[in-house]
Amino acid sequence: VHVIDDEQTSTTTTTTTTSKTTTVPMTTYTTTRPQYTTEYRPYTTTAAMMFTSGSTGISKGAVYTHGILSNQVRFLQEIYKFNRDDQDLATFPLFGLFDVCLGSTAVIPDMDPTKPGKADPVKLLEAINDNGVSVMFGSPALIDNLSRYGEKHNIKIPSLRMVISCGAPARNDILQRLQNMLNPGVDIFTPYGATEALPVSSIGSSMILGETAPITDAGGGTCVGKPNEHVQVRIIKITDDPIENWSDDIVIKDGSIGEIAVKGPIVTKEYFKRPENTKLAKIKDGDDIWHRMGDVGRIDEQGRLWFCGRKSHRVETEHGPMFTIPCERVFNQHPKVFRTALVGIGEKSKQTPVICVELEKTVNDIDTQVLFKELMEIGKKYEHTACIDKFLIHPSFPVDIRHNAKIGREKLSAWATENLK
Repeated sequence: VHVIDDEQTSTTTTTTTTSKTTTVPMTTYTTTRPQYTTEYRPYTTTAAMMFTSGSTGISKGAVYTHGILSNQVRFLQEIYKFNRDDQDLATFPLFGLFDVCLGSTAVIPDMDPTKPGKADPVKLLEAINDNGVSVMFGSPALIDNLSRYGEKHNIKIPSLRMVISCGAPARNDILQRLQNMLNPGVDIFTPYGATEALPVSSIGSSMILGETAPITDAGGGTCVGKPNEHVQVRIIKITDDPIENWSDDIVIKDGSIGEIAVKGPIVTKEYFKRPENTKLAKIKDGDDIWHRMGDVGRIDEQGRLWFCGRKSHRVETEHGPMFTIPCERVFNQHPKVFRTALVGIGEKSKQTPVICVELEKTVNDIDTQVLFKELMEIGKKYEHTACIDKFLIHPSFPVDIRHNAKIGREKLSAWATENLK
C-alpha cells in the first residue's frame, strides 16, 4: 500500500505472486486524484464487526465503533512507533489493514494465512529481503518455523527493527532462536489483548529473556508487561456466572490468580445480536464497561500482568483449580517435548489432571514409560504440578485456524477421556 500524492500522475503498487514480490503499474491519473465526499462519523457510530477466533466457543462479532478503531490505531502507534518508512511483513491479514491506518507499507508474503505454522521460511525471507522489510507480524507458530530454519542455516535478518508476535504466548526458546537472527537491541514484542479489547499491554523479548523467563519456566505464568496507560486492568474472583454491575468487592488484591478484567477506550461494549454472550462477558460500571477477558492471570508487585491461561481451560480438582500455562511450562522444558496441554477428565470439581504431550518432530522412536517417568520427576519439583501422574502422547494437537497457536484443549480433553477408559 503506497500513499499517492495529489500531484502524482502515475504510481506503482507492490503485490505478491507465486513466490516473487513484483511491481505492477497502476492506472495513470490525469492531473489530480478525484475528490471524494467525506462524512463526519461520531465516535459512537458502529464502524465494524470483528469476529473472535472461536477457539473456546462459537465465534462472536465484537461491535467496533469509530472511536474504538481510532483509539486502537493511536495506541499501537504510541507503543510501537510505526512510521511511513516502515515495510511490514503482514503474515496475518488483519494487521495489513492496520498498516494502512498507520501509514506503513504492507508486504503480503506468499503463504496460506490460515496455516501460518506451515508458511515456507524461504518465501518469508525472500519477501523480507526483496522489500527491505523493517517490521514483521507473525504468530508463535510462524516464528517457530522461521527461527528453526534460520538457526539451521545460520541466517540473519538485518533489516528488521521490530517483530510483533501474538495469538498465544511464544515459548522462551522460540523467542531466543528468533532473537539470534536479529541485530543487537531489536525486540520481539508480545502484545496482550483480545478481539474485544486490544492492545491491553505489551512486553519485549529483552525483558522476557533477561528477567521473566525463569519465573515462567517455574510455573509463574507468562508475563505480558504492564498495562498501557489508557486502560485499567483488575484481577477479579473466578466465576462462570454473569456479573451485572461492577463492585470493588470482586477484586483480588493479593497477587493471586483470578480472571482478568479490562476497562478503557479500546473495550467493545457488546457482541452483535448475542445478548447472552454479552451478559457473560461485560460488567456495567456507570457509563463504562469492564470486559471480562476470559483469561486468568495475576498482577505482581511491579504492576506487571501475568497470563496463566483461559478461564474455561482450568482443571477443577478436589484440591482446587489448576491453570494451563503454569503447569504446561514446567513440562515443556523436557528436550524431547514440543509442547504440552493440561486437560481435566471426570466430574467438574473432582477432575483428574492429565498432561497431553506432543513430541518434537525429530523424535521418532521413544520409550514412553521412560519419558513419562522423566516428566513426573520434573513435575514433582514444583508444588503446583507434583500431583500430576497421568500423561498421554498425542501425534499433533488441534489448533485454531487463525494463528495455529491456540491449542484445542476441549478436543484433547475428550480424546484423553476416551484413551484413559
